Amino acid sequence: MRLTKSVYLLLLLSAILPDSARAGDELLVAVASNFIAPMREIADAFEQQTGHKVTLASGSSGKLYAQIRHGAPFDVFLSADDEKPKALEAGGYALPGSRFTYALGGLALWSPNSEDPKALLQTGFARLALANPRVAPYGQAAQSTLDSLGLLERTRGRWVQGENIAQTYQFVASGNADLGFVALSQLASQSQRGGIWQVPPELHAPIRQDAVAISRSEKPLLSSVLLRFLKSDSTGEILNRYGYSRP
Repeated sequence: MRLTKSVYLLLLLSAILPDSARAGDELLVAVASNFIAPMREIADAFEQQTGHKVTLASGSSGKLYAQIRHGAPFDVFLSADDEKPKALEAGGYALPGSRFTYALGGLALWSPNSEDPKALLQTGFARLALANPRVAPYGQAAQSTLDSLGLLERTRGRWVQGENIAQTYQFVASGNADLGFVALSQLASQSQRGGIWQVPPELHAPIRQDAVAISRSEKPLLSSVLLRFLKSDSTGEILNRYGYSRP
């Protein structure tokens, strides 16, 4: 039987783990809200291949970052940007050398009640949802997109800002906003009514999403197995289905 690279790597790493970590150990993973859906699939695949349980805690990258700095017992952090993992690494909260970009995020403009949300953006609407640009990378990308289109100041007074991309999505889905900038991954897992405009990547800086192992974790070797699994071909297939790409 011919083993794939990812399976071979998992078998090799499991051989060097302590006996107590070879079966049934649990990892607590902090996941940015935009990545929770694909990460559930990745965690299921990881559990099936290794026998180790993965528990996910989802929220805004900013809140998860603050929780890690204040001692939250996470083993791995999957951020929606690259700045917070870099800051954790610089501050000694992350294992040196463990950080890498696991995905490049895609931005989309979605309107449930219009087949052409880009045209709606340039004409008449009451409310436009986007994540808070001060704390959310998808919000920063949305703001840059509006600036590139020459619509930043024309639309600012009609913004409805979500704390994170999950809340932003809910603003649009609930009808509290006519349209909104959301993560492409939020629209990929199910059919959505209305129209979707996939924002060209040249209209904003790349949304680099970095992962890092937390230094206070008691399972550093097992954390490294999960991070390597994120680089595997099987994980890449899941990323593609949800509208993500790799660097």
